[in-house]
Amino acid sequence: MTDALAVLTQGLAVCRVAVEDHGGLITSLALTGLVGSLTHCAGMCGPFVLSQTAARFEAIPVSAMNEWRRLSGALLIPYHLGRATTYAALGALAGAVAGRLAQGPALRLLAAGLLALAALFLLGMAVPRLKGLFGGSGGGEGWWGRHVGRLAAPLFSAPTGWRGWLLGVALGFIPCGLLYAALAAAAAGGDALGGALAMVAFAAGTVPVLVLVGTVGHFAVARWRQPVLKWAPLLLAANAGMLGFMAWRLI
Repeated sequence: MTDALAVLTQGLAVCRVAVEDHGGLITSLALTGLVGSLTHCAGMCGPFVLSQTAARFEAIPVSAMNEWRRLSGALLIPYHLGRATTYAALGALAGAVAGRLAQGPALRLLAAGLLALAALFLLGMAVPRLKGLFGGSGGGEGWWGRHVGRLAAPLFSAPTGWRGWLLGVALGFIPCGLLYAALAAAAAGGDALGGALAMVAFAAGTVPVLVLVGTVGHFAVARWRQPVLKWAPLLLAANAGMLGFMAWRLI
């Protein structure tokens, strides 16, 4: 028991240091996930969320339905934990690879380049004329997206517990421009733990809007989403500017 507590304490200390070292990056990716979910995830991932919510509600008798069951059904906690698992693994891999490819001054230049690339991806999502160039609007299309969708399809019938988690893990691999931007920024941390924590923050940022979609429905969200979309490009551009500033400081 004492050994396990010591290991846990050491692990928390390491995570605290990583958060302190990469605080700006973690904050930026959390904001990227929140703003990007308004402009991108609600449309791309909304159908996945609504399908799971509907399947959960169908399994609950009408007589047993209440507000708590409606809310808990829309939270989709296993699904979001599954997505966070995939994003964390991808972030850890990206950070570890970047750290292995370069050390010292070379790592700073590589990190600056990756942050600049992430900023360009976000600008591509913010500026309509650049969306096609940077893949801001086409996420999930192509052979890879269709292949992941086919593999995940059987899990939609009962998306609870470990099946919901596996569904999140699988759908976390669907490519999109927002994910590319987040991974490029996470890799700039230059280490596995920093990359993983940054991508967990990104995943957490996408959750509120997706929970809202599952709660009130995609079409209801669309009624108030349009006014928000007027300001979202400015927020994405500001976030891109933040990443660009971080890149400039590393040069």
